[in-house]
Formats: sequence, C-alpha cells, structure tokens
Amino acid sequence: MATPIQGLIGSPHPAVSVILPVLNEESHLENAVHSILSQDYQGPLEVILAIGPSRDRTASIAQRLSQADARVVIVESPTGRTAAGLNLALGKSQNPVVVRVDGHAQIPSNYISLVVEILISTGAVNVGGMMAADGTTQFENAVAGAMRSPFGVGASRFHTGGHAGPVDTVYLGAFRREALMAIGGFDERFTRAQDWELNFRLREKGGIVYFDPRLQVIYRPRPTVKALAKQYFEYGRWRRVVSRRHPGTINYRYLAPPVALAGFISSLLLGAFLSSIFLIPAAIYAFFVLIASLKIASSILEFIILLTVLPTMHFAWGAGFITSPKSLVPAE
Repeated sequence: MATPIQGLIGSPHPAVSVILPVLNEESHLENAVHSILSQDYQGPLEVILAIGPSRDRTASIAQRLSQADARVVIVESPTGRTAAGLNLALGKSQNPVVVRVDGHAQIPSNYISLVVEILISTGAVNVGGMMAADGTTQFENAVAGAMRSPFGVGASRFHTGGHAGPVDTVYLGAFRREALMAIGGFDERFTRAQDWELNFRLREKGGIVYFDPRLQVIYRPRPTVKALAKQYFEYGRWRRVVSRRHPGTINYRYLAPPVALAGFISSLLLGAFLSSIFLIPAAIYAFFVLIASLKIASSILEFIILLTVLPTMHFAWGAGFITSPKSLVPAE
C-alpha cells in the first residue's frame, strides 16, 4: 500500500533536495545542474553540490551556478569520495525527498515529477530507472551499446530495460529521506558499489527498491580503453566487497565475468602446453564476442571497436572480482 511522504502528508508536490557528489566535472557540471533547474516539477526544489578537491575548473563553475541561482547550495567535500560527498549533501538537506544525480549525468525535464509520483504511488523507499548510456564519439557509442546490452552487462534492468517493479538495485535513485537516515546514509568505506550496498540495507529493513523504465538518465561512457578497464576493474573489485559483507547477494550474473576470465586464461595455457583441444573454451568465448559485437554494432567501425570493448568490460570486471582484497573493507 502506498504511503505519503513524511513531513508533507497529502501533498502531491513535497519539497525535493537533489544531491550531487562532484569531482573534476568541469565538462559536464553546468549541463547537469541546468537539467535539474529546468525541471517541470511544481514543488520546492534545492540542488546541493558536494564539491571535492578538483584539479580543474569545477569549483569555480559551481560557485558561478550558486551565485546565479539561490537554489544551488555548495558544501565542501574534503576527501572527494562519492559516499562522503553524498552524506555531506544529505546532511545539508532538509527535504523529505532526496534525489541523487551525478555530476556527469543529465536528467529529463519530467524526471523529478515522475520519481515523486512513483515514490507516492508505490510506497517504495527508493526509485530509479535506466542508466541510458549515450556516447559522443565512435568509441563511446560502442561502449554505450555494450552497456545497454545483456551481452555486455547481463540482464540488469537499469542497464537493459524491462518492466516496472521491485528490484535489488537501481541507477542513482530517488529516496524517502527518513529511509536514508534510518540506515545511516551511505557507507563511506565504499569507494565504489555504494548503491548496491545501500540498496541491500534498505531492502533488509523491509523497504522496496523500485525500477521504472520511464526514468531515463543520460550517462556518458568512458572515452578510452584504459579508462573503461579501470572502471570495470573497480566495479568487480567492490562488488566482491559487497558479497563478503552481505552473503547471498551474488548471483550468476556477477560470477560470469570471473568465470569467463579464469576459463579463458586456463584454456589458452592448457591449449598451449598440453593439447589444442583445450583451446575450445577460448574459441567459444571469442565466437561469443564476435556474434555479440555483430548484434550490438550499428556500423562497421563500432563492430571493430566492440571486439575490444566487450572483452575489456568482462575481463576487467572479472579480474577486479578475483583479486579484490579483504582489506578494502575489513570485517566488523
């Protein structure tokens, strides 16, 4: 049964705080903030920027945005870490609805109206939608295609789409503030995977995390193979941390990349030193990448790029998962 947003019972337009952890985002911050300020939402709105120690013009851009619109509030985030910045912005907020947006994301003009409507109608504590990857270069377009395809990232609805309903996790998220405060906010020990970990705790408390495909947030993929590999290595590394802290949260989708990596390397080594018959698993994976690239690509150049992008995503994630040290977040 749907429940009203605490603090504004019966109001269809509760006050909203949009929180952004920001570090080195001079290329995207202005567009991200403008997409928030241009919302069609009829209720009160504030934007809280947690600004980390950036090496570019991020801080000056944030100051200019704040001076131009009193709804934009700045808090300093000394470490620049995502979870710490989110908690600092959360602590500065007072409104009953908290919407998370990243400094390089852009939300459509009806995004906040939709999330508030869904929060009220479903009784969920967190709602989110599609991580709509969209590139500006041929390489980024290829990565975006892989990120939207089950061949690249498995069957997660916030990547590939699907029907509305309860899920384990969503992209970014729009929250009931009292639910966030009740679990102590974001775990600042997590450099990555804060959303997975947070949503687990929300669900553990009985809350509903709800996906709706109407919620589309533009996401800009990494621009190089090196940056993509680093990103997915960290994804795998920190997803292993979540699995250690919350046993039972791992499924076949998360185990597929490390299994693929171990199988591929083993196949090559055994094929090289024992018998060529052991090369069959590696050949099967290579054939899978070939077919997947054909299905995802919208041009010959994208097809060629995807032959590198897909293994990079799979194997970097798998390597991060396999090598993730227990010392990242020590057991309590």
